[in-house]
Amino acid sequence: MKKLEILLESLLFGSRWLLAPFFFGLVLAILALLFKFGKALVGLLAGVLTGSEAQPIIGILTLVDTALLASLLLIIAFSGYENFVSKFAPEDHEDRPAWMGKVGFSDLKLKLIGAIVAISAVELLKAFIEAGSLTHRELAWKMGIHLTFVVSGVLFALTDYIAGKGKSGH
Repeated sequence: MKKLEILLESLLFGSRWLLAPFFFGLVLAILALLFKFGKALVGLLAGVLTGSEAQPIIGILTLVDTALLASLLLIIAFSGYENFVSKFAPEDHEDRPAWMGKVGFSDLKLKLIGAIVAISAVELLKAFIEAGSLTHRELAWKMGIHLTFVVSGVLFALTDYIAGKGKSGH
C-alpha cells in the first residue's frame, strides 16, 4: 500500500509540469503583443504629422497599454512557473529581476489586479480623449467598469492585509 501511495504522490507531484505549456503559451502571447506594438508604433510615427492633435497621445497610450499587458504576462509566466512548476536557474544571474522568486500567489493576484487597473485607466484616458465620438452612456460604462476594477483591487489588497495580520498573530 505504501508503494501505491508513493507512486500516486509522485504522479501528482509530476503533474505540475502540465502547467509549463500554459506559461510558455503566455510567452508566445507576448510575441503576438510585440507584433501589435510594432504595428501601433509604425502607425504612430506615420500619423504624427498628418493626424489630429489627439492622435499621437492615443497612439502613445496604446503603446503603454500594450507594454503593460506584455509585462503582466511575463510576470504571470515567470511567477507561475516558479511557484507551481520549477525554480529558475541560475539564481545569481546578473539580469535576474529582483522580484523573481519572491512573488507568491497572493502577490501575483495583487500584481494582476494592479495591472488590470492600470490598463483600464489607460483605456479610460483614451476614451476621454476621444469623448466626442462616444455617447455619455458609453463613457459611463467605461467609468463604471474601471471603478469596478479599482474597488476589486482595493478589496483584494484588504483581504490579503487581513489574512496577513491573522498569520502574523497581530
